[in-house]
Amino acid sequence: MTHHPHGTHDHTPHPSIVRRCDVAVIGGSAAGLAAALQLARQRRSVIVVDDDTPRNASAAHMHGYLGREGTPPEAMRAIGREEVRSYGGNVLTGRVLAVRKEDDGFHLALSGGHGLVARRVLAATGIVDELPDIEGLAERWGRQVFNCAFCHGWEVRDQRVVQIVTTPMGLHSTPLVRHLTDRLTVVLHDATGIDPAAVQALVASGVPVVESTVRRVADAGADGSLVIEVADGRRLPADAIFTGGRFRPRVEMLAGLGIDLAAHPSGLGDLVAVDATGRTSMAGIFAAGNLTDPSAQVLRAAADGSWIGAQIAVSLAGEDTTAGVRPCGVAIEWDSRYGDQERVWSANPNGTLVAETTDLPPGRALDVGAGEGADALWLAERGWRVTASDVSRTALDRIAAEAERRGLDVRTLYRDANDPAAFADETYDLVSLQYGSFQRTPEQRGLRNVLDAVAVGGTLLVVGHDLTWLQQPSDPGEQTRMYDPQAYVGIDEIAAAITASDHWRVEVNETRPRPPGAVSTHHVDDVVLRATRVDHRKD
Repeated sequence: MTHHPHGTHDHTPHPSIVRRCDVAVIGGSAAGLAAALQLARQRRSVIVVDDDTPRNASAAHMHGYLGREGTPPEAMRAIGREEVRSYGGNVLTGRVLAVRKEDDGFHLALSGGHGLVARRVLAATGIVDELPDIEGLAERWGRQVFNCAFCHGWEVRDQRVVQIVTTPMGLHSTPLVRHLTDRLTVVLHDATGIDPAAVQALVASGVPVVESTVRRVADAGADGSLVIEVADGRRLPADAIFTGGRFRPRVEMLAGLGIDLAAHPSGLGDLVAVDATGRTSMAGIFAAGNLTDPSAQVLRAAADGSWIGAQIAVSLAGEDTTAGVRPCGVAIEWDSRYGDQERVWSANPNGTLVAETTDLPPGRALDVGAGEGADALWLAERGWRVTASDVSRTALDRIAAEAERRGLDVRTLYRDANDPAAFADETYDLVSLQYGSFQRTPEQRGLRNVLDAVAVGGTLLVVGHDLTWLQQPSDPGEQTRMYDPQAYVGIDEIAAAITASDHWRVEVNETRPRPPGAVSTHHVDDVVLRATRVDHRKD
């Protein structure tokens, strides 16, 4: 746990940021999020990059998902994102442009000039449905035009349905639609390769079959009904349309890796070739969901992602066991960041810390997520007995070296706030969390550890960036937001825990302009929380 720049504003220049993780997941729909959840629960650092272009974006609801029947697709993705974040997994809004293999892992180039370095990559980008080139068809996709009887058939039961067949595979689903409505008409828009016997069987079963190309689909009235205009001049009334076409896998970002594709048995497109564990032809690259099975509904895609996520976790665990290590992804990321720069942060103490603690009598102080130690050193110079904690040994070494140079006594503590009893060796008169962050967990272990570190009568001072700017829309193709504040415990969560307890008295909880002196200038306002721990037995 350390200082964390929770993102960058989209209207200011962006310094290039490179983050490291165990697993980078490309695509944040059912398969990608299910995999990320498995990996986060295995204590793997996982970063999902999603450009908000899911295959089912145009659908109002998804069906056939046990326990989530009828849920809107975006609501389902929101639930998945929250579940991944509850274990500290990051879900970034952005786009992966390219992936290349280097000696230290896979390097992912992201929109906005940023990057990721990952030990494993999971592609869960799905496919693009290429609809027949018929006027009026594409704009009704997902609302009145469908391709899956299991996904949308119930909703159009007993209605006037026209099935536009464009490939030999098109008739395979016709018996399903016929069972859902007795008002089905089949149009052979392209009869090439169509089995005449199958057509005769449909006609014999009472289904009208029209062999003519479709010119266009248009509205027939204000009630939402449609008319299908065919080349022979007929106008077929309809309430819904079923059709299909070709598809292509979204693998442009993997082009430089030479990943093997395979033709789908239908002949309608390609898919990514994988083995039973989701491994592609490139070691370390996995694929899941519609990218490997275009016919998979949401439930099956999620199940596949969960299975492949588990296989990735197994591969990492085996590799680490062979190497005799238990790496911490968060520590590796921050050690790398500090190691790449002589200094990351300014040498100035945070202005809010100075303002809020100047009048406090010196005592024992814990600086949680101390970074390079400007706050810890400032407190030590004013007589505080300071413990500086961080997940980065590189950062702590810099603090120790600077403290020795100044002749100060600062204790360094290599610790994550989420470690068991992270700060239980003693309590402190001041616990300071200045722009620091630690990953969320369902049981709030890190939050409890921080609060428990404050002595009775002591002060908790938390300062974070005002993140209301995140409500502004962002173009994933232009900029990737490189940090996900919802994966970390924020001030709102800390304030909620404090106000729900009679052990605390809130002194300050407000948003104010950020004091000068910081390296970054794009964060304008801070949120400040200051509270005193009280002994409720004396109240």
